[in-house]
Amino acid sequence: MRSPRRAAGTVTACATALGLGLAGLVAFTGGANAGTGSVVSSPVHSGSYALAGAASSSDDAQCTQTISVQPKSTYSLSAWVQGSYVYLGTSGDGTTDVSTWSSNSAWNQLNTTFTTGASTTSVTVYLHGWYGQGTYYADDVALTGAAGSSPSPTASASSSPTPTSSPTPTKSASPTPTPTPTQSATPTPTPSPTTSTGGGTTHKHWVTGYWQDFDNGATDQTLASVNSNYNIIAVAFATADSANDGGITFSLDPTLVSKLGGYTTAQFEADIAAKHAAGDKVVLSIGGQDGTISVGSASAATNFANSAYALMQQYGFDGVDIDLENGLNPTYMSQALESLAAKAGSGFVLTMAPQTIDMLSASSDYLATALDVKNILTIVNTQYYNSGSMNGCDGGVYSEGSVDFITTLACTAIEAGLSPNQVGIGVPASASAAGSGYVAPSVVENALNCLAKGTNCGTFKPTTLWPTIGGVMTWSTAWDASNGNQFALNEGAFVNAMP
Repeated sequence: MRSPRRAAGTVTACATALGLGLAGLVAFTGGANAGTGSVVSSPVHSGSYALAGAASSSDDAQCTQTISVQPKSTYSLSAWVQGSYVYLGTSGDGTTDVSTWSSNSAWNQLNTTFTTGASTTSVTVYLHGWYGQGTYYADDVALTGAAGSSPSPTASASSSPTPTSSPTPTKSASPTPTPTPTQSATPTPTPSPTTSTGGGTTHKHWVTGYWQDFDNGATDQTLASVNSNYNIIAVAFATADSANDGGITFSLDPTLVSKLGGYTTAQFEADIAAKHAAGDKVVLSIGGQDGTISVGSASAATNFANSAYALMQQYGFDGVDIDLENGLNPTYMSQALESLAAKAGSGFVLTMAPQTIDMLSASSDYLATALDVKNILTIVNTQYYNSGSMNGCDGGVYSEGSVDFITTLACTAIEAGLSPNQVGIGVPASASAAGSGYVAPSVVENALNCLAKGTNCGTFKPTTLWPTIGGVMTWSTAWDASNGNQFALNEGAFVNAMP
């Protein structure tokens, strides 16, 4: 689906409304969708004018500017905004694009920072609202940092793809208008992507794939060969250390090493470093279907944290993924994870992959644990497969393999207290990857659209929109490679294009 055409007249409107004072740089002169951006004299945060972006059911009223910057330099970006779901961010940084947002009827300041890549000479700064949420306002936008070599920025004619596009379009016709959602009793999302000390602050949405440290008939892969659309790679799996209660250990599987022609530990560690250089995260997954790791005491929690941290230091892992499918103790697992996060410090990434039955209520062990460690949690990717039928957040019963199954169970986790950006959708990469629950890319994309925009829903329609919904996960990158990387090329690209 093409992006809406952008009118030259609204480029001037963006420039006049924003009038950026950029330290060492030049004024903001962006582009906005035709008919959606205008200069207003009220409300303003300061001065005489502000930008008004009239987001509609099919347009997020984006305003952009491409600015000349210096390579390998750090910049601070800020804006004063008001309105439902106002986004401020960048693209083309050369490292990791950034984004922050708020939903506040009063003027509030959004702030973020970014560092440019080694060869980056320009960055696109954007502001936009959200579908069906009405007009947002922006004023006093500022970018501070080293001046670029170009004396003036370039206004973008079509700055970004429509968030609902994908390499293989699977959407229905243009979305129908939906009423402005009312806020439910669920916790109000905070402007930052997560409150986590780690990975939730570097990507707007996550695309997680499990890398198999074993051979089971799927395509054998080095870590380097994992498709670039994945921005979290979970290495599966760490195993229990029989000599250390609660402790874990990890090493490359000899059969896989042989199948790959002698994949060495040094190569594996170098591949992790290369993924980091590309802006991606690599975590160590704990457990799996046959995992027998148990953390059932304070001493076991300490052993878990110490051994996991040692493996992070040894291999370069950014954190851990909890995939214990034979139960866990919320009290001591939470204690172990909090201790590990304290050791790891800034940059720690914590993901989870519970079965659907483990996420049906706040008292379920997995959901209780996720809520306990919400302050350090990056994302929970529930396995929406191998499940049969489950109760949704509205009390209905839904069968796996449908949009409703995904959306109602995601709703359960959010209504229990997780932030929308901490809730992801886990599906198999192919029919061979799981016993049941494989769905076409269109089902996942429709579920994301339903949760984020209220469009393409099944019979269940959320009463609140969650535009920051966390992302997607698949088992596994090896099965995806066997299937022509269809998950990465469809769901992965779709999620990476979401605002």
